[in-house]
Amino acid sequence: MEKPFRPNPKSFKNTFCVFQEENSTAIEKLPVQYQSKSGSSYYYTKNGMYRLSNHWGRLANSKWRLEPLEPETESKTKLGFASWEHFYPDNAEEELYYIEAKYEKNTVNYQHRNNPNYDKKAILRTSFETTKRIKQIRNLLNLTSWAKHFDYEDLDVLRQQLINKLIYTNKTLDEIKREI
Repeated sequence: MEKPFRPNPKSFKNTFCVFQEENSTAIEKLPVQYQSKSGSSYYYTKNGMYRLSNHWGRLANSKWRLEPLEPETESKTKLGFASWEHFYPDNAEEELYYIEAKYEKNTVNYQHRNNPNYDKKAILRTSFETTKRIKQIRNLLNLTSWAKHFDYEDLDVLRQQLINKLIYTNKTLDEIKREI
């Protein structure tokens, strides 16, 4: 029997990672290698980590997000996989994050600057600044009361204009609104 791979537990502290949801059959033959106090199970392989959990997002001193399967599974407990090279360093001081909006899904999220898909066009921000902007963008996506102050033909076009400026400039939302 092959000896199980065990990464250094300190290597997960202060990290950002996006896990991809997997079908639970992926871990059928793998032993649980770590069980957290909160009930999450961890399965390590040479290629990466599987995490079975009912909670994702901020975890102690790390930010681990799960990208769901489509169509999304109904179970609250989800299995995610991330390869080792997708664990990126995280801290509160550096400008590590950029914002990504998916207009067709009406969603917004943050990504790490080390993500190979980063096009270097979106402004990098600290985690605090990123969180503040994401909240503003979610309000623009989900509310309409802010739009009554604008003369527009298509609300979706107006939303995209405002959101793109929030992502690609350092202008405040008030400055952006005054320009439009």
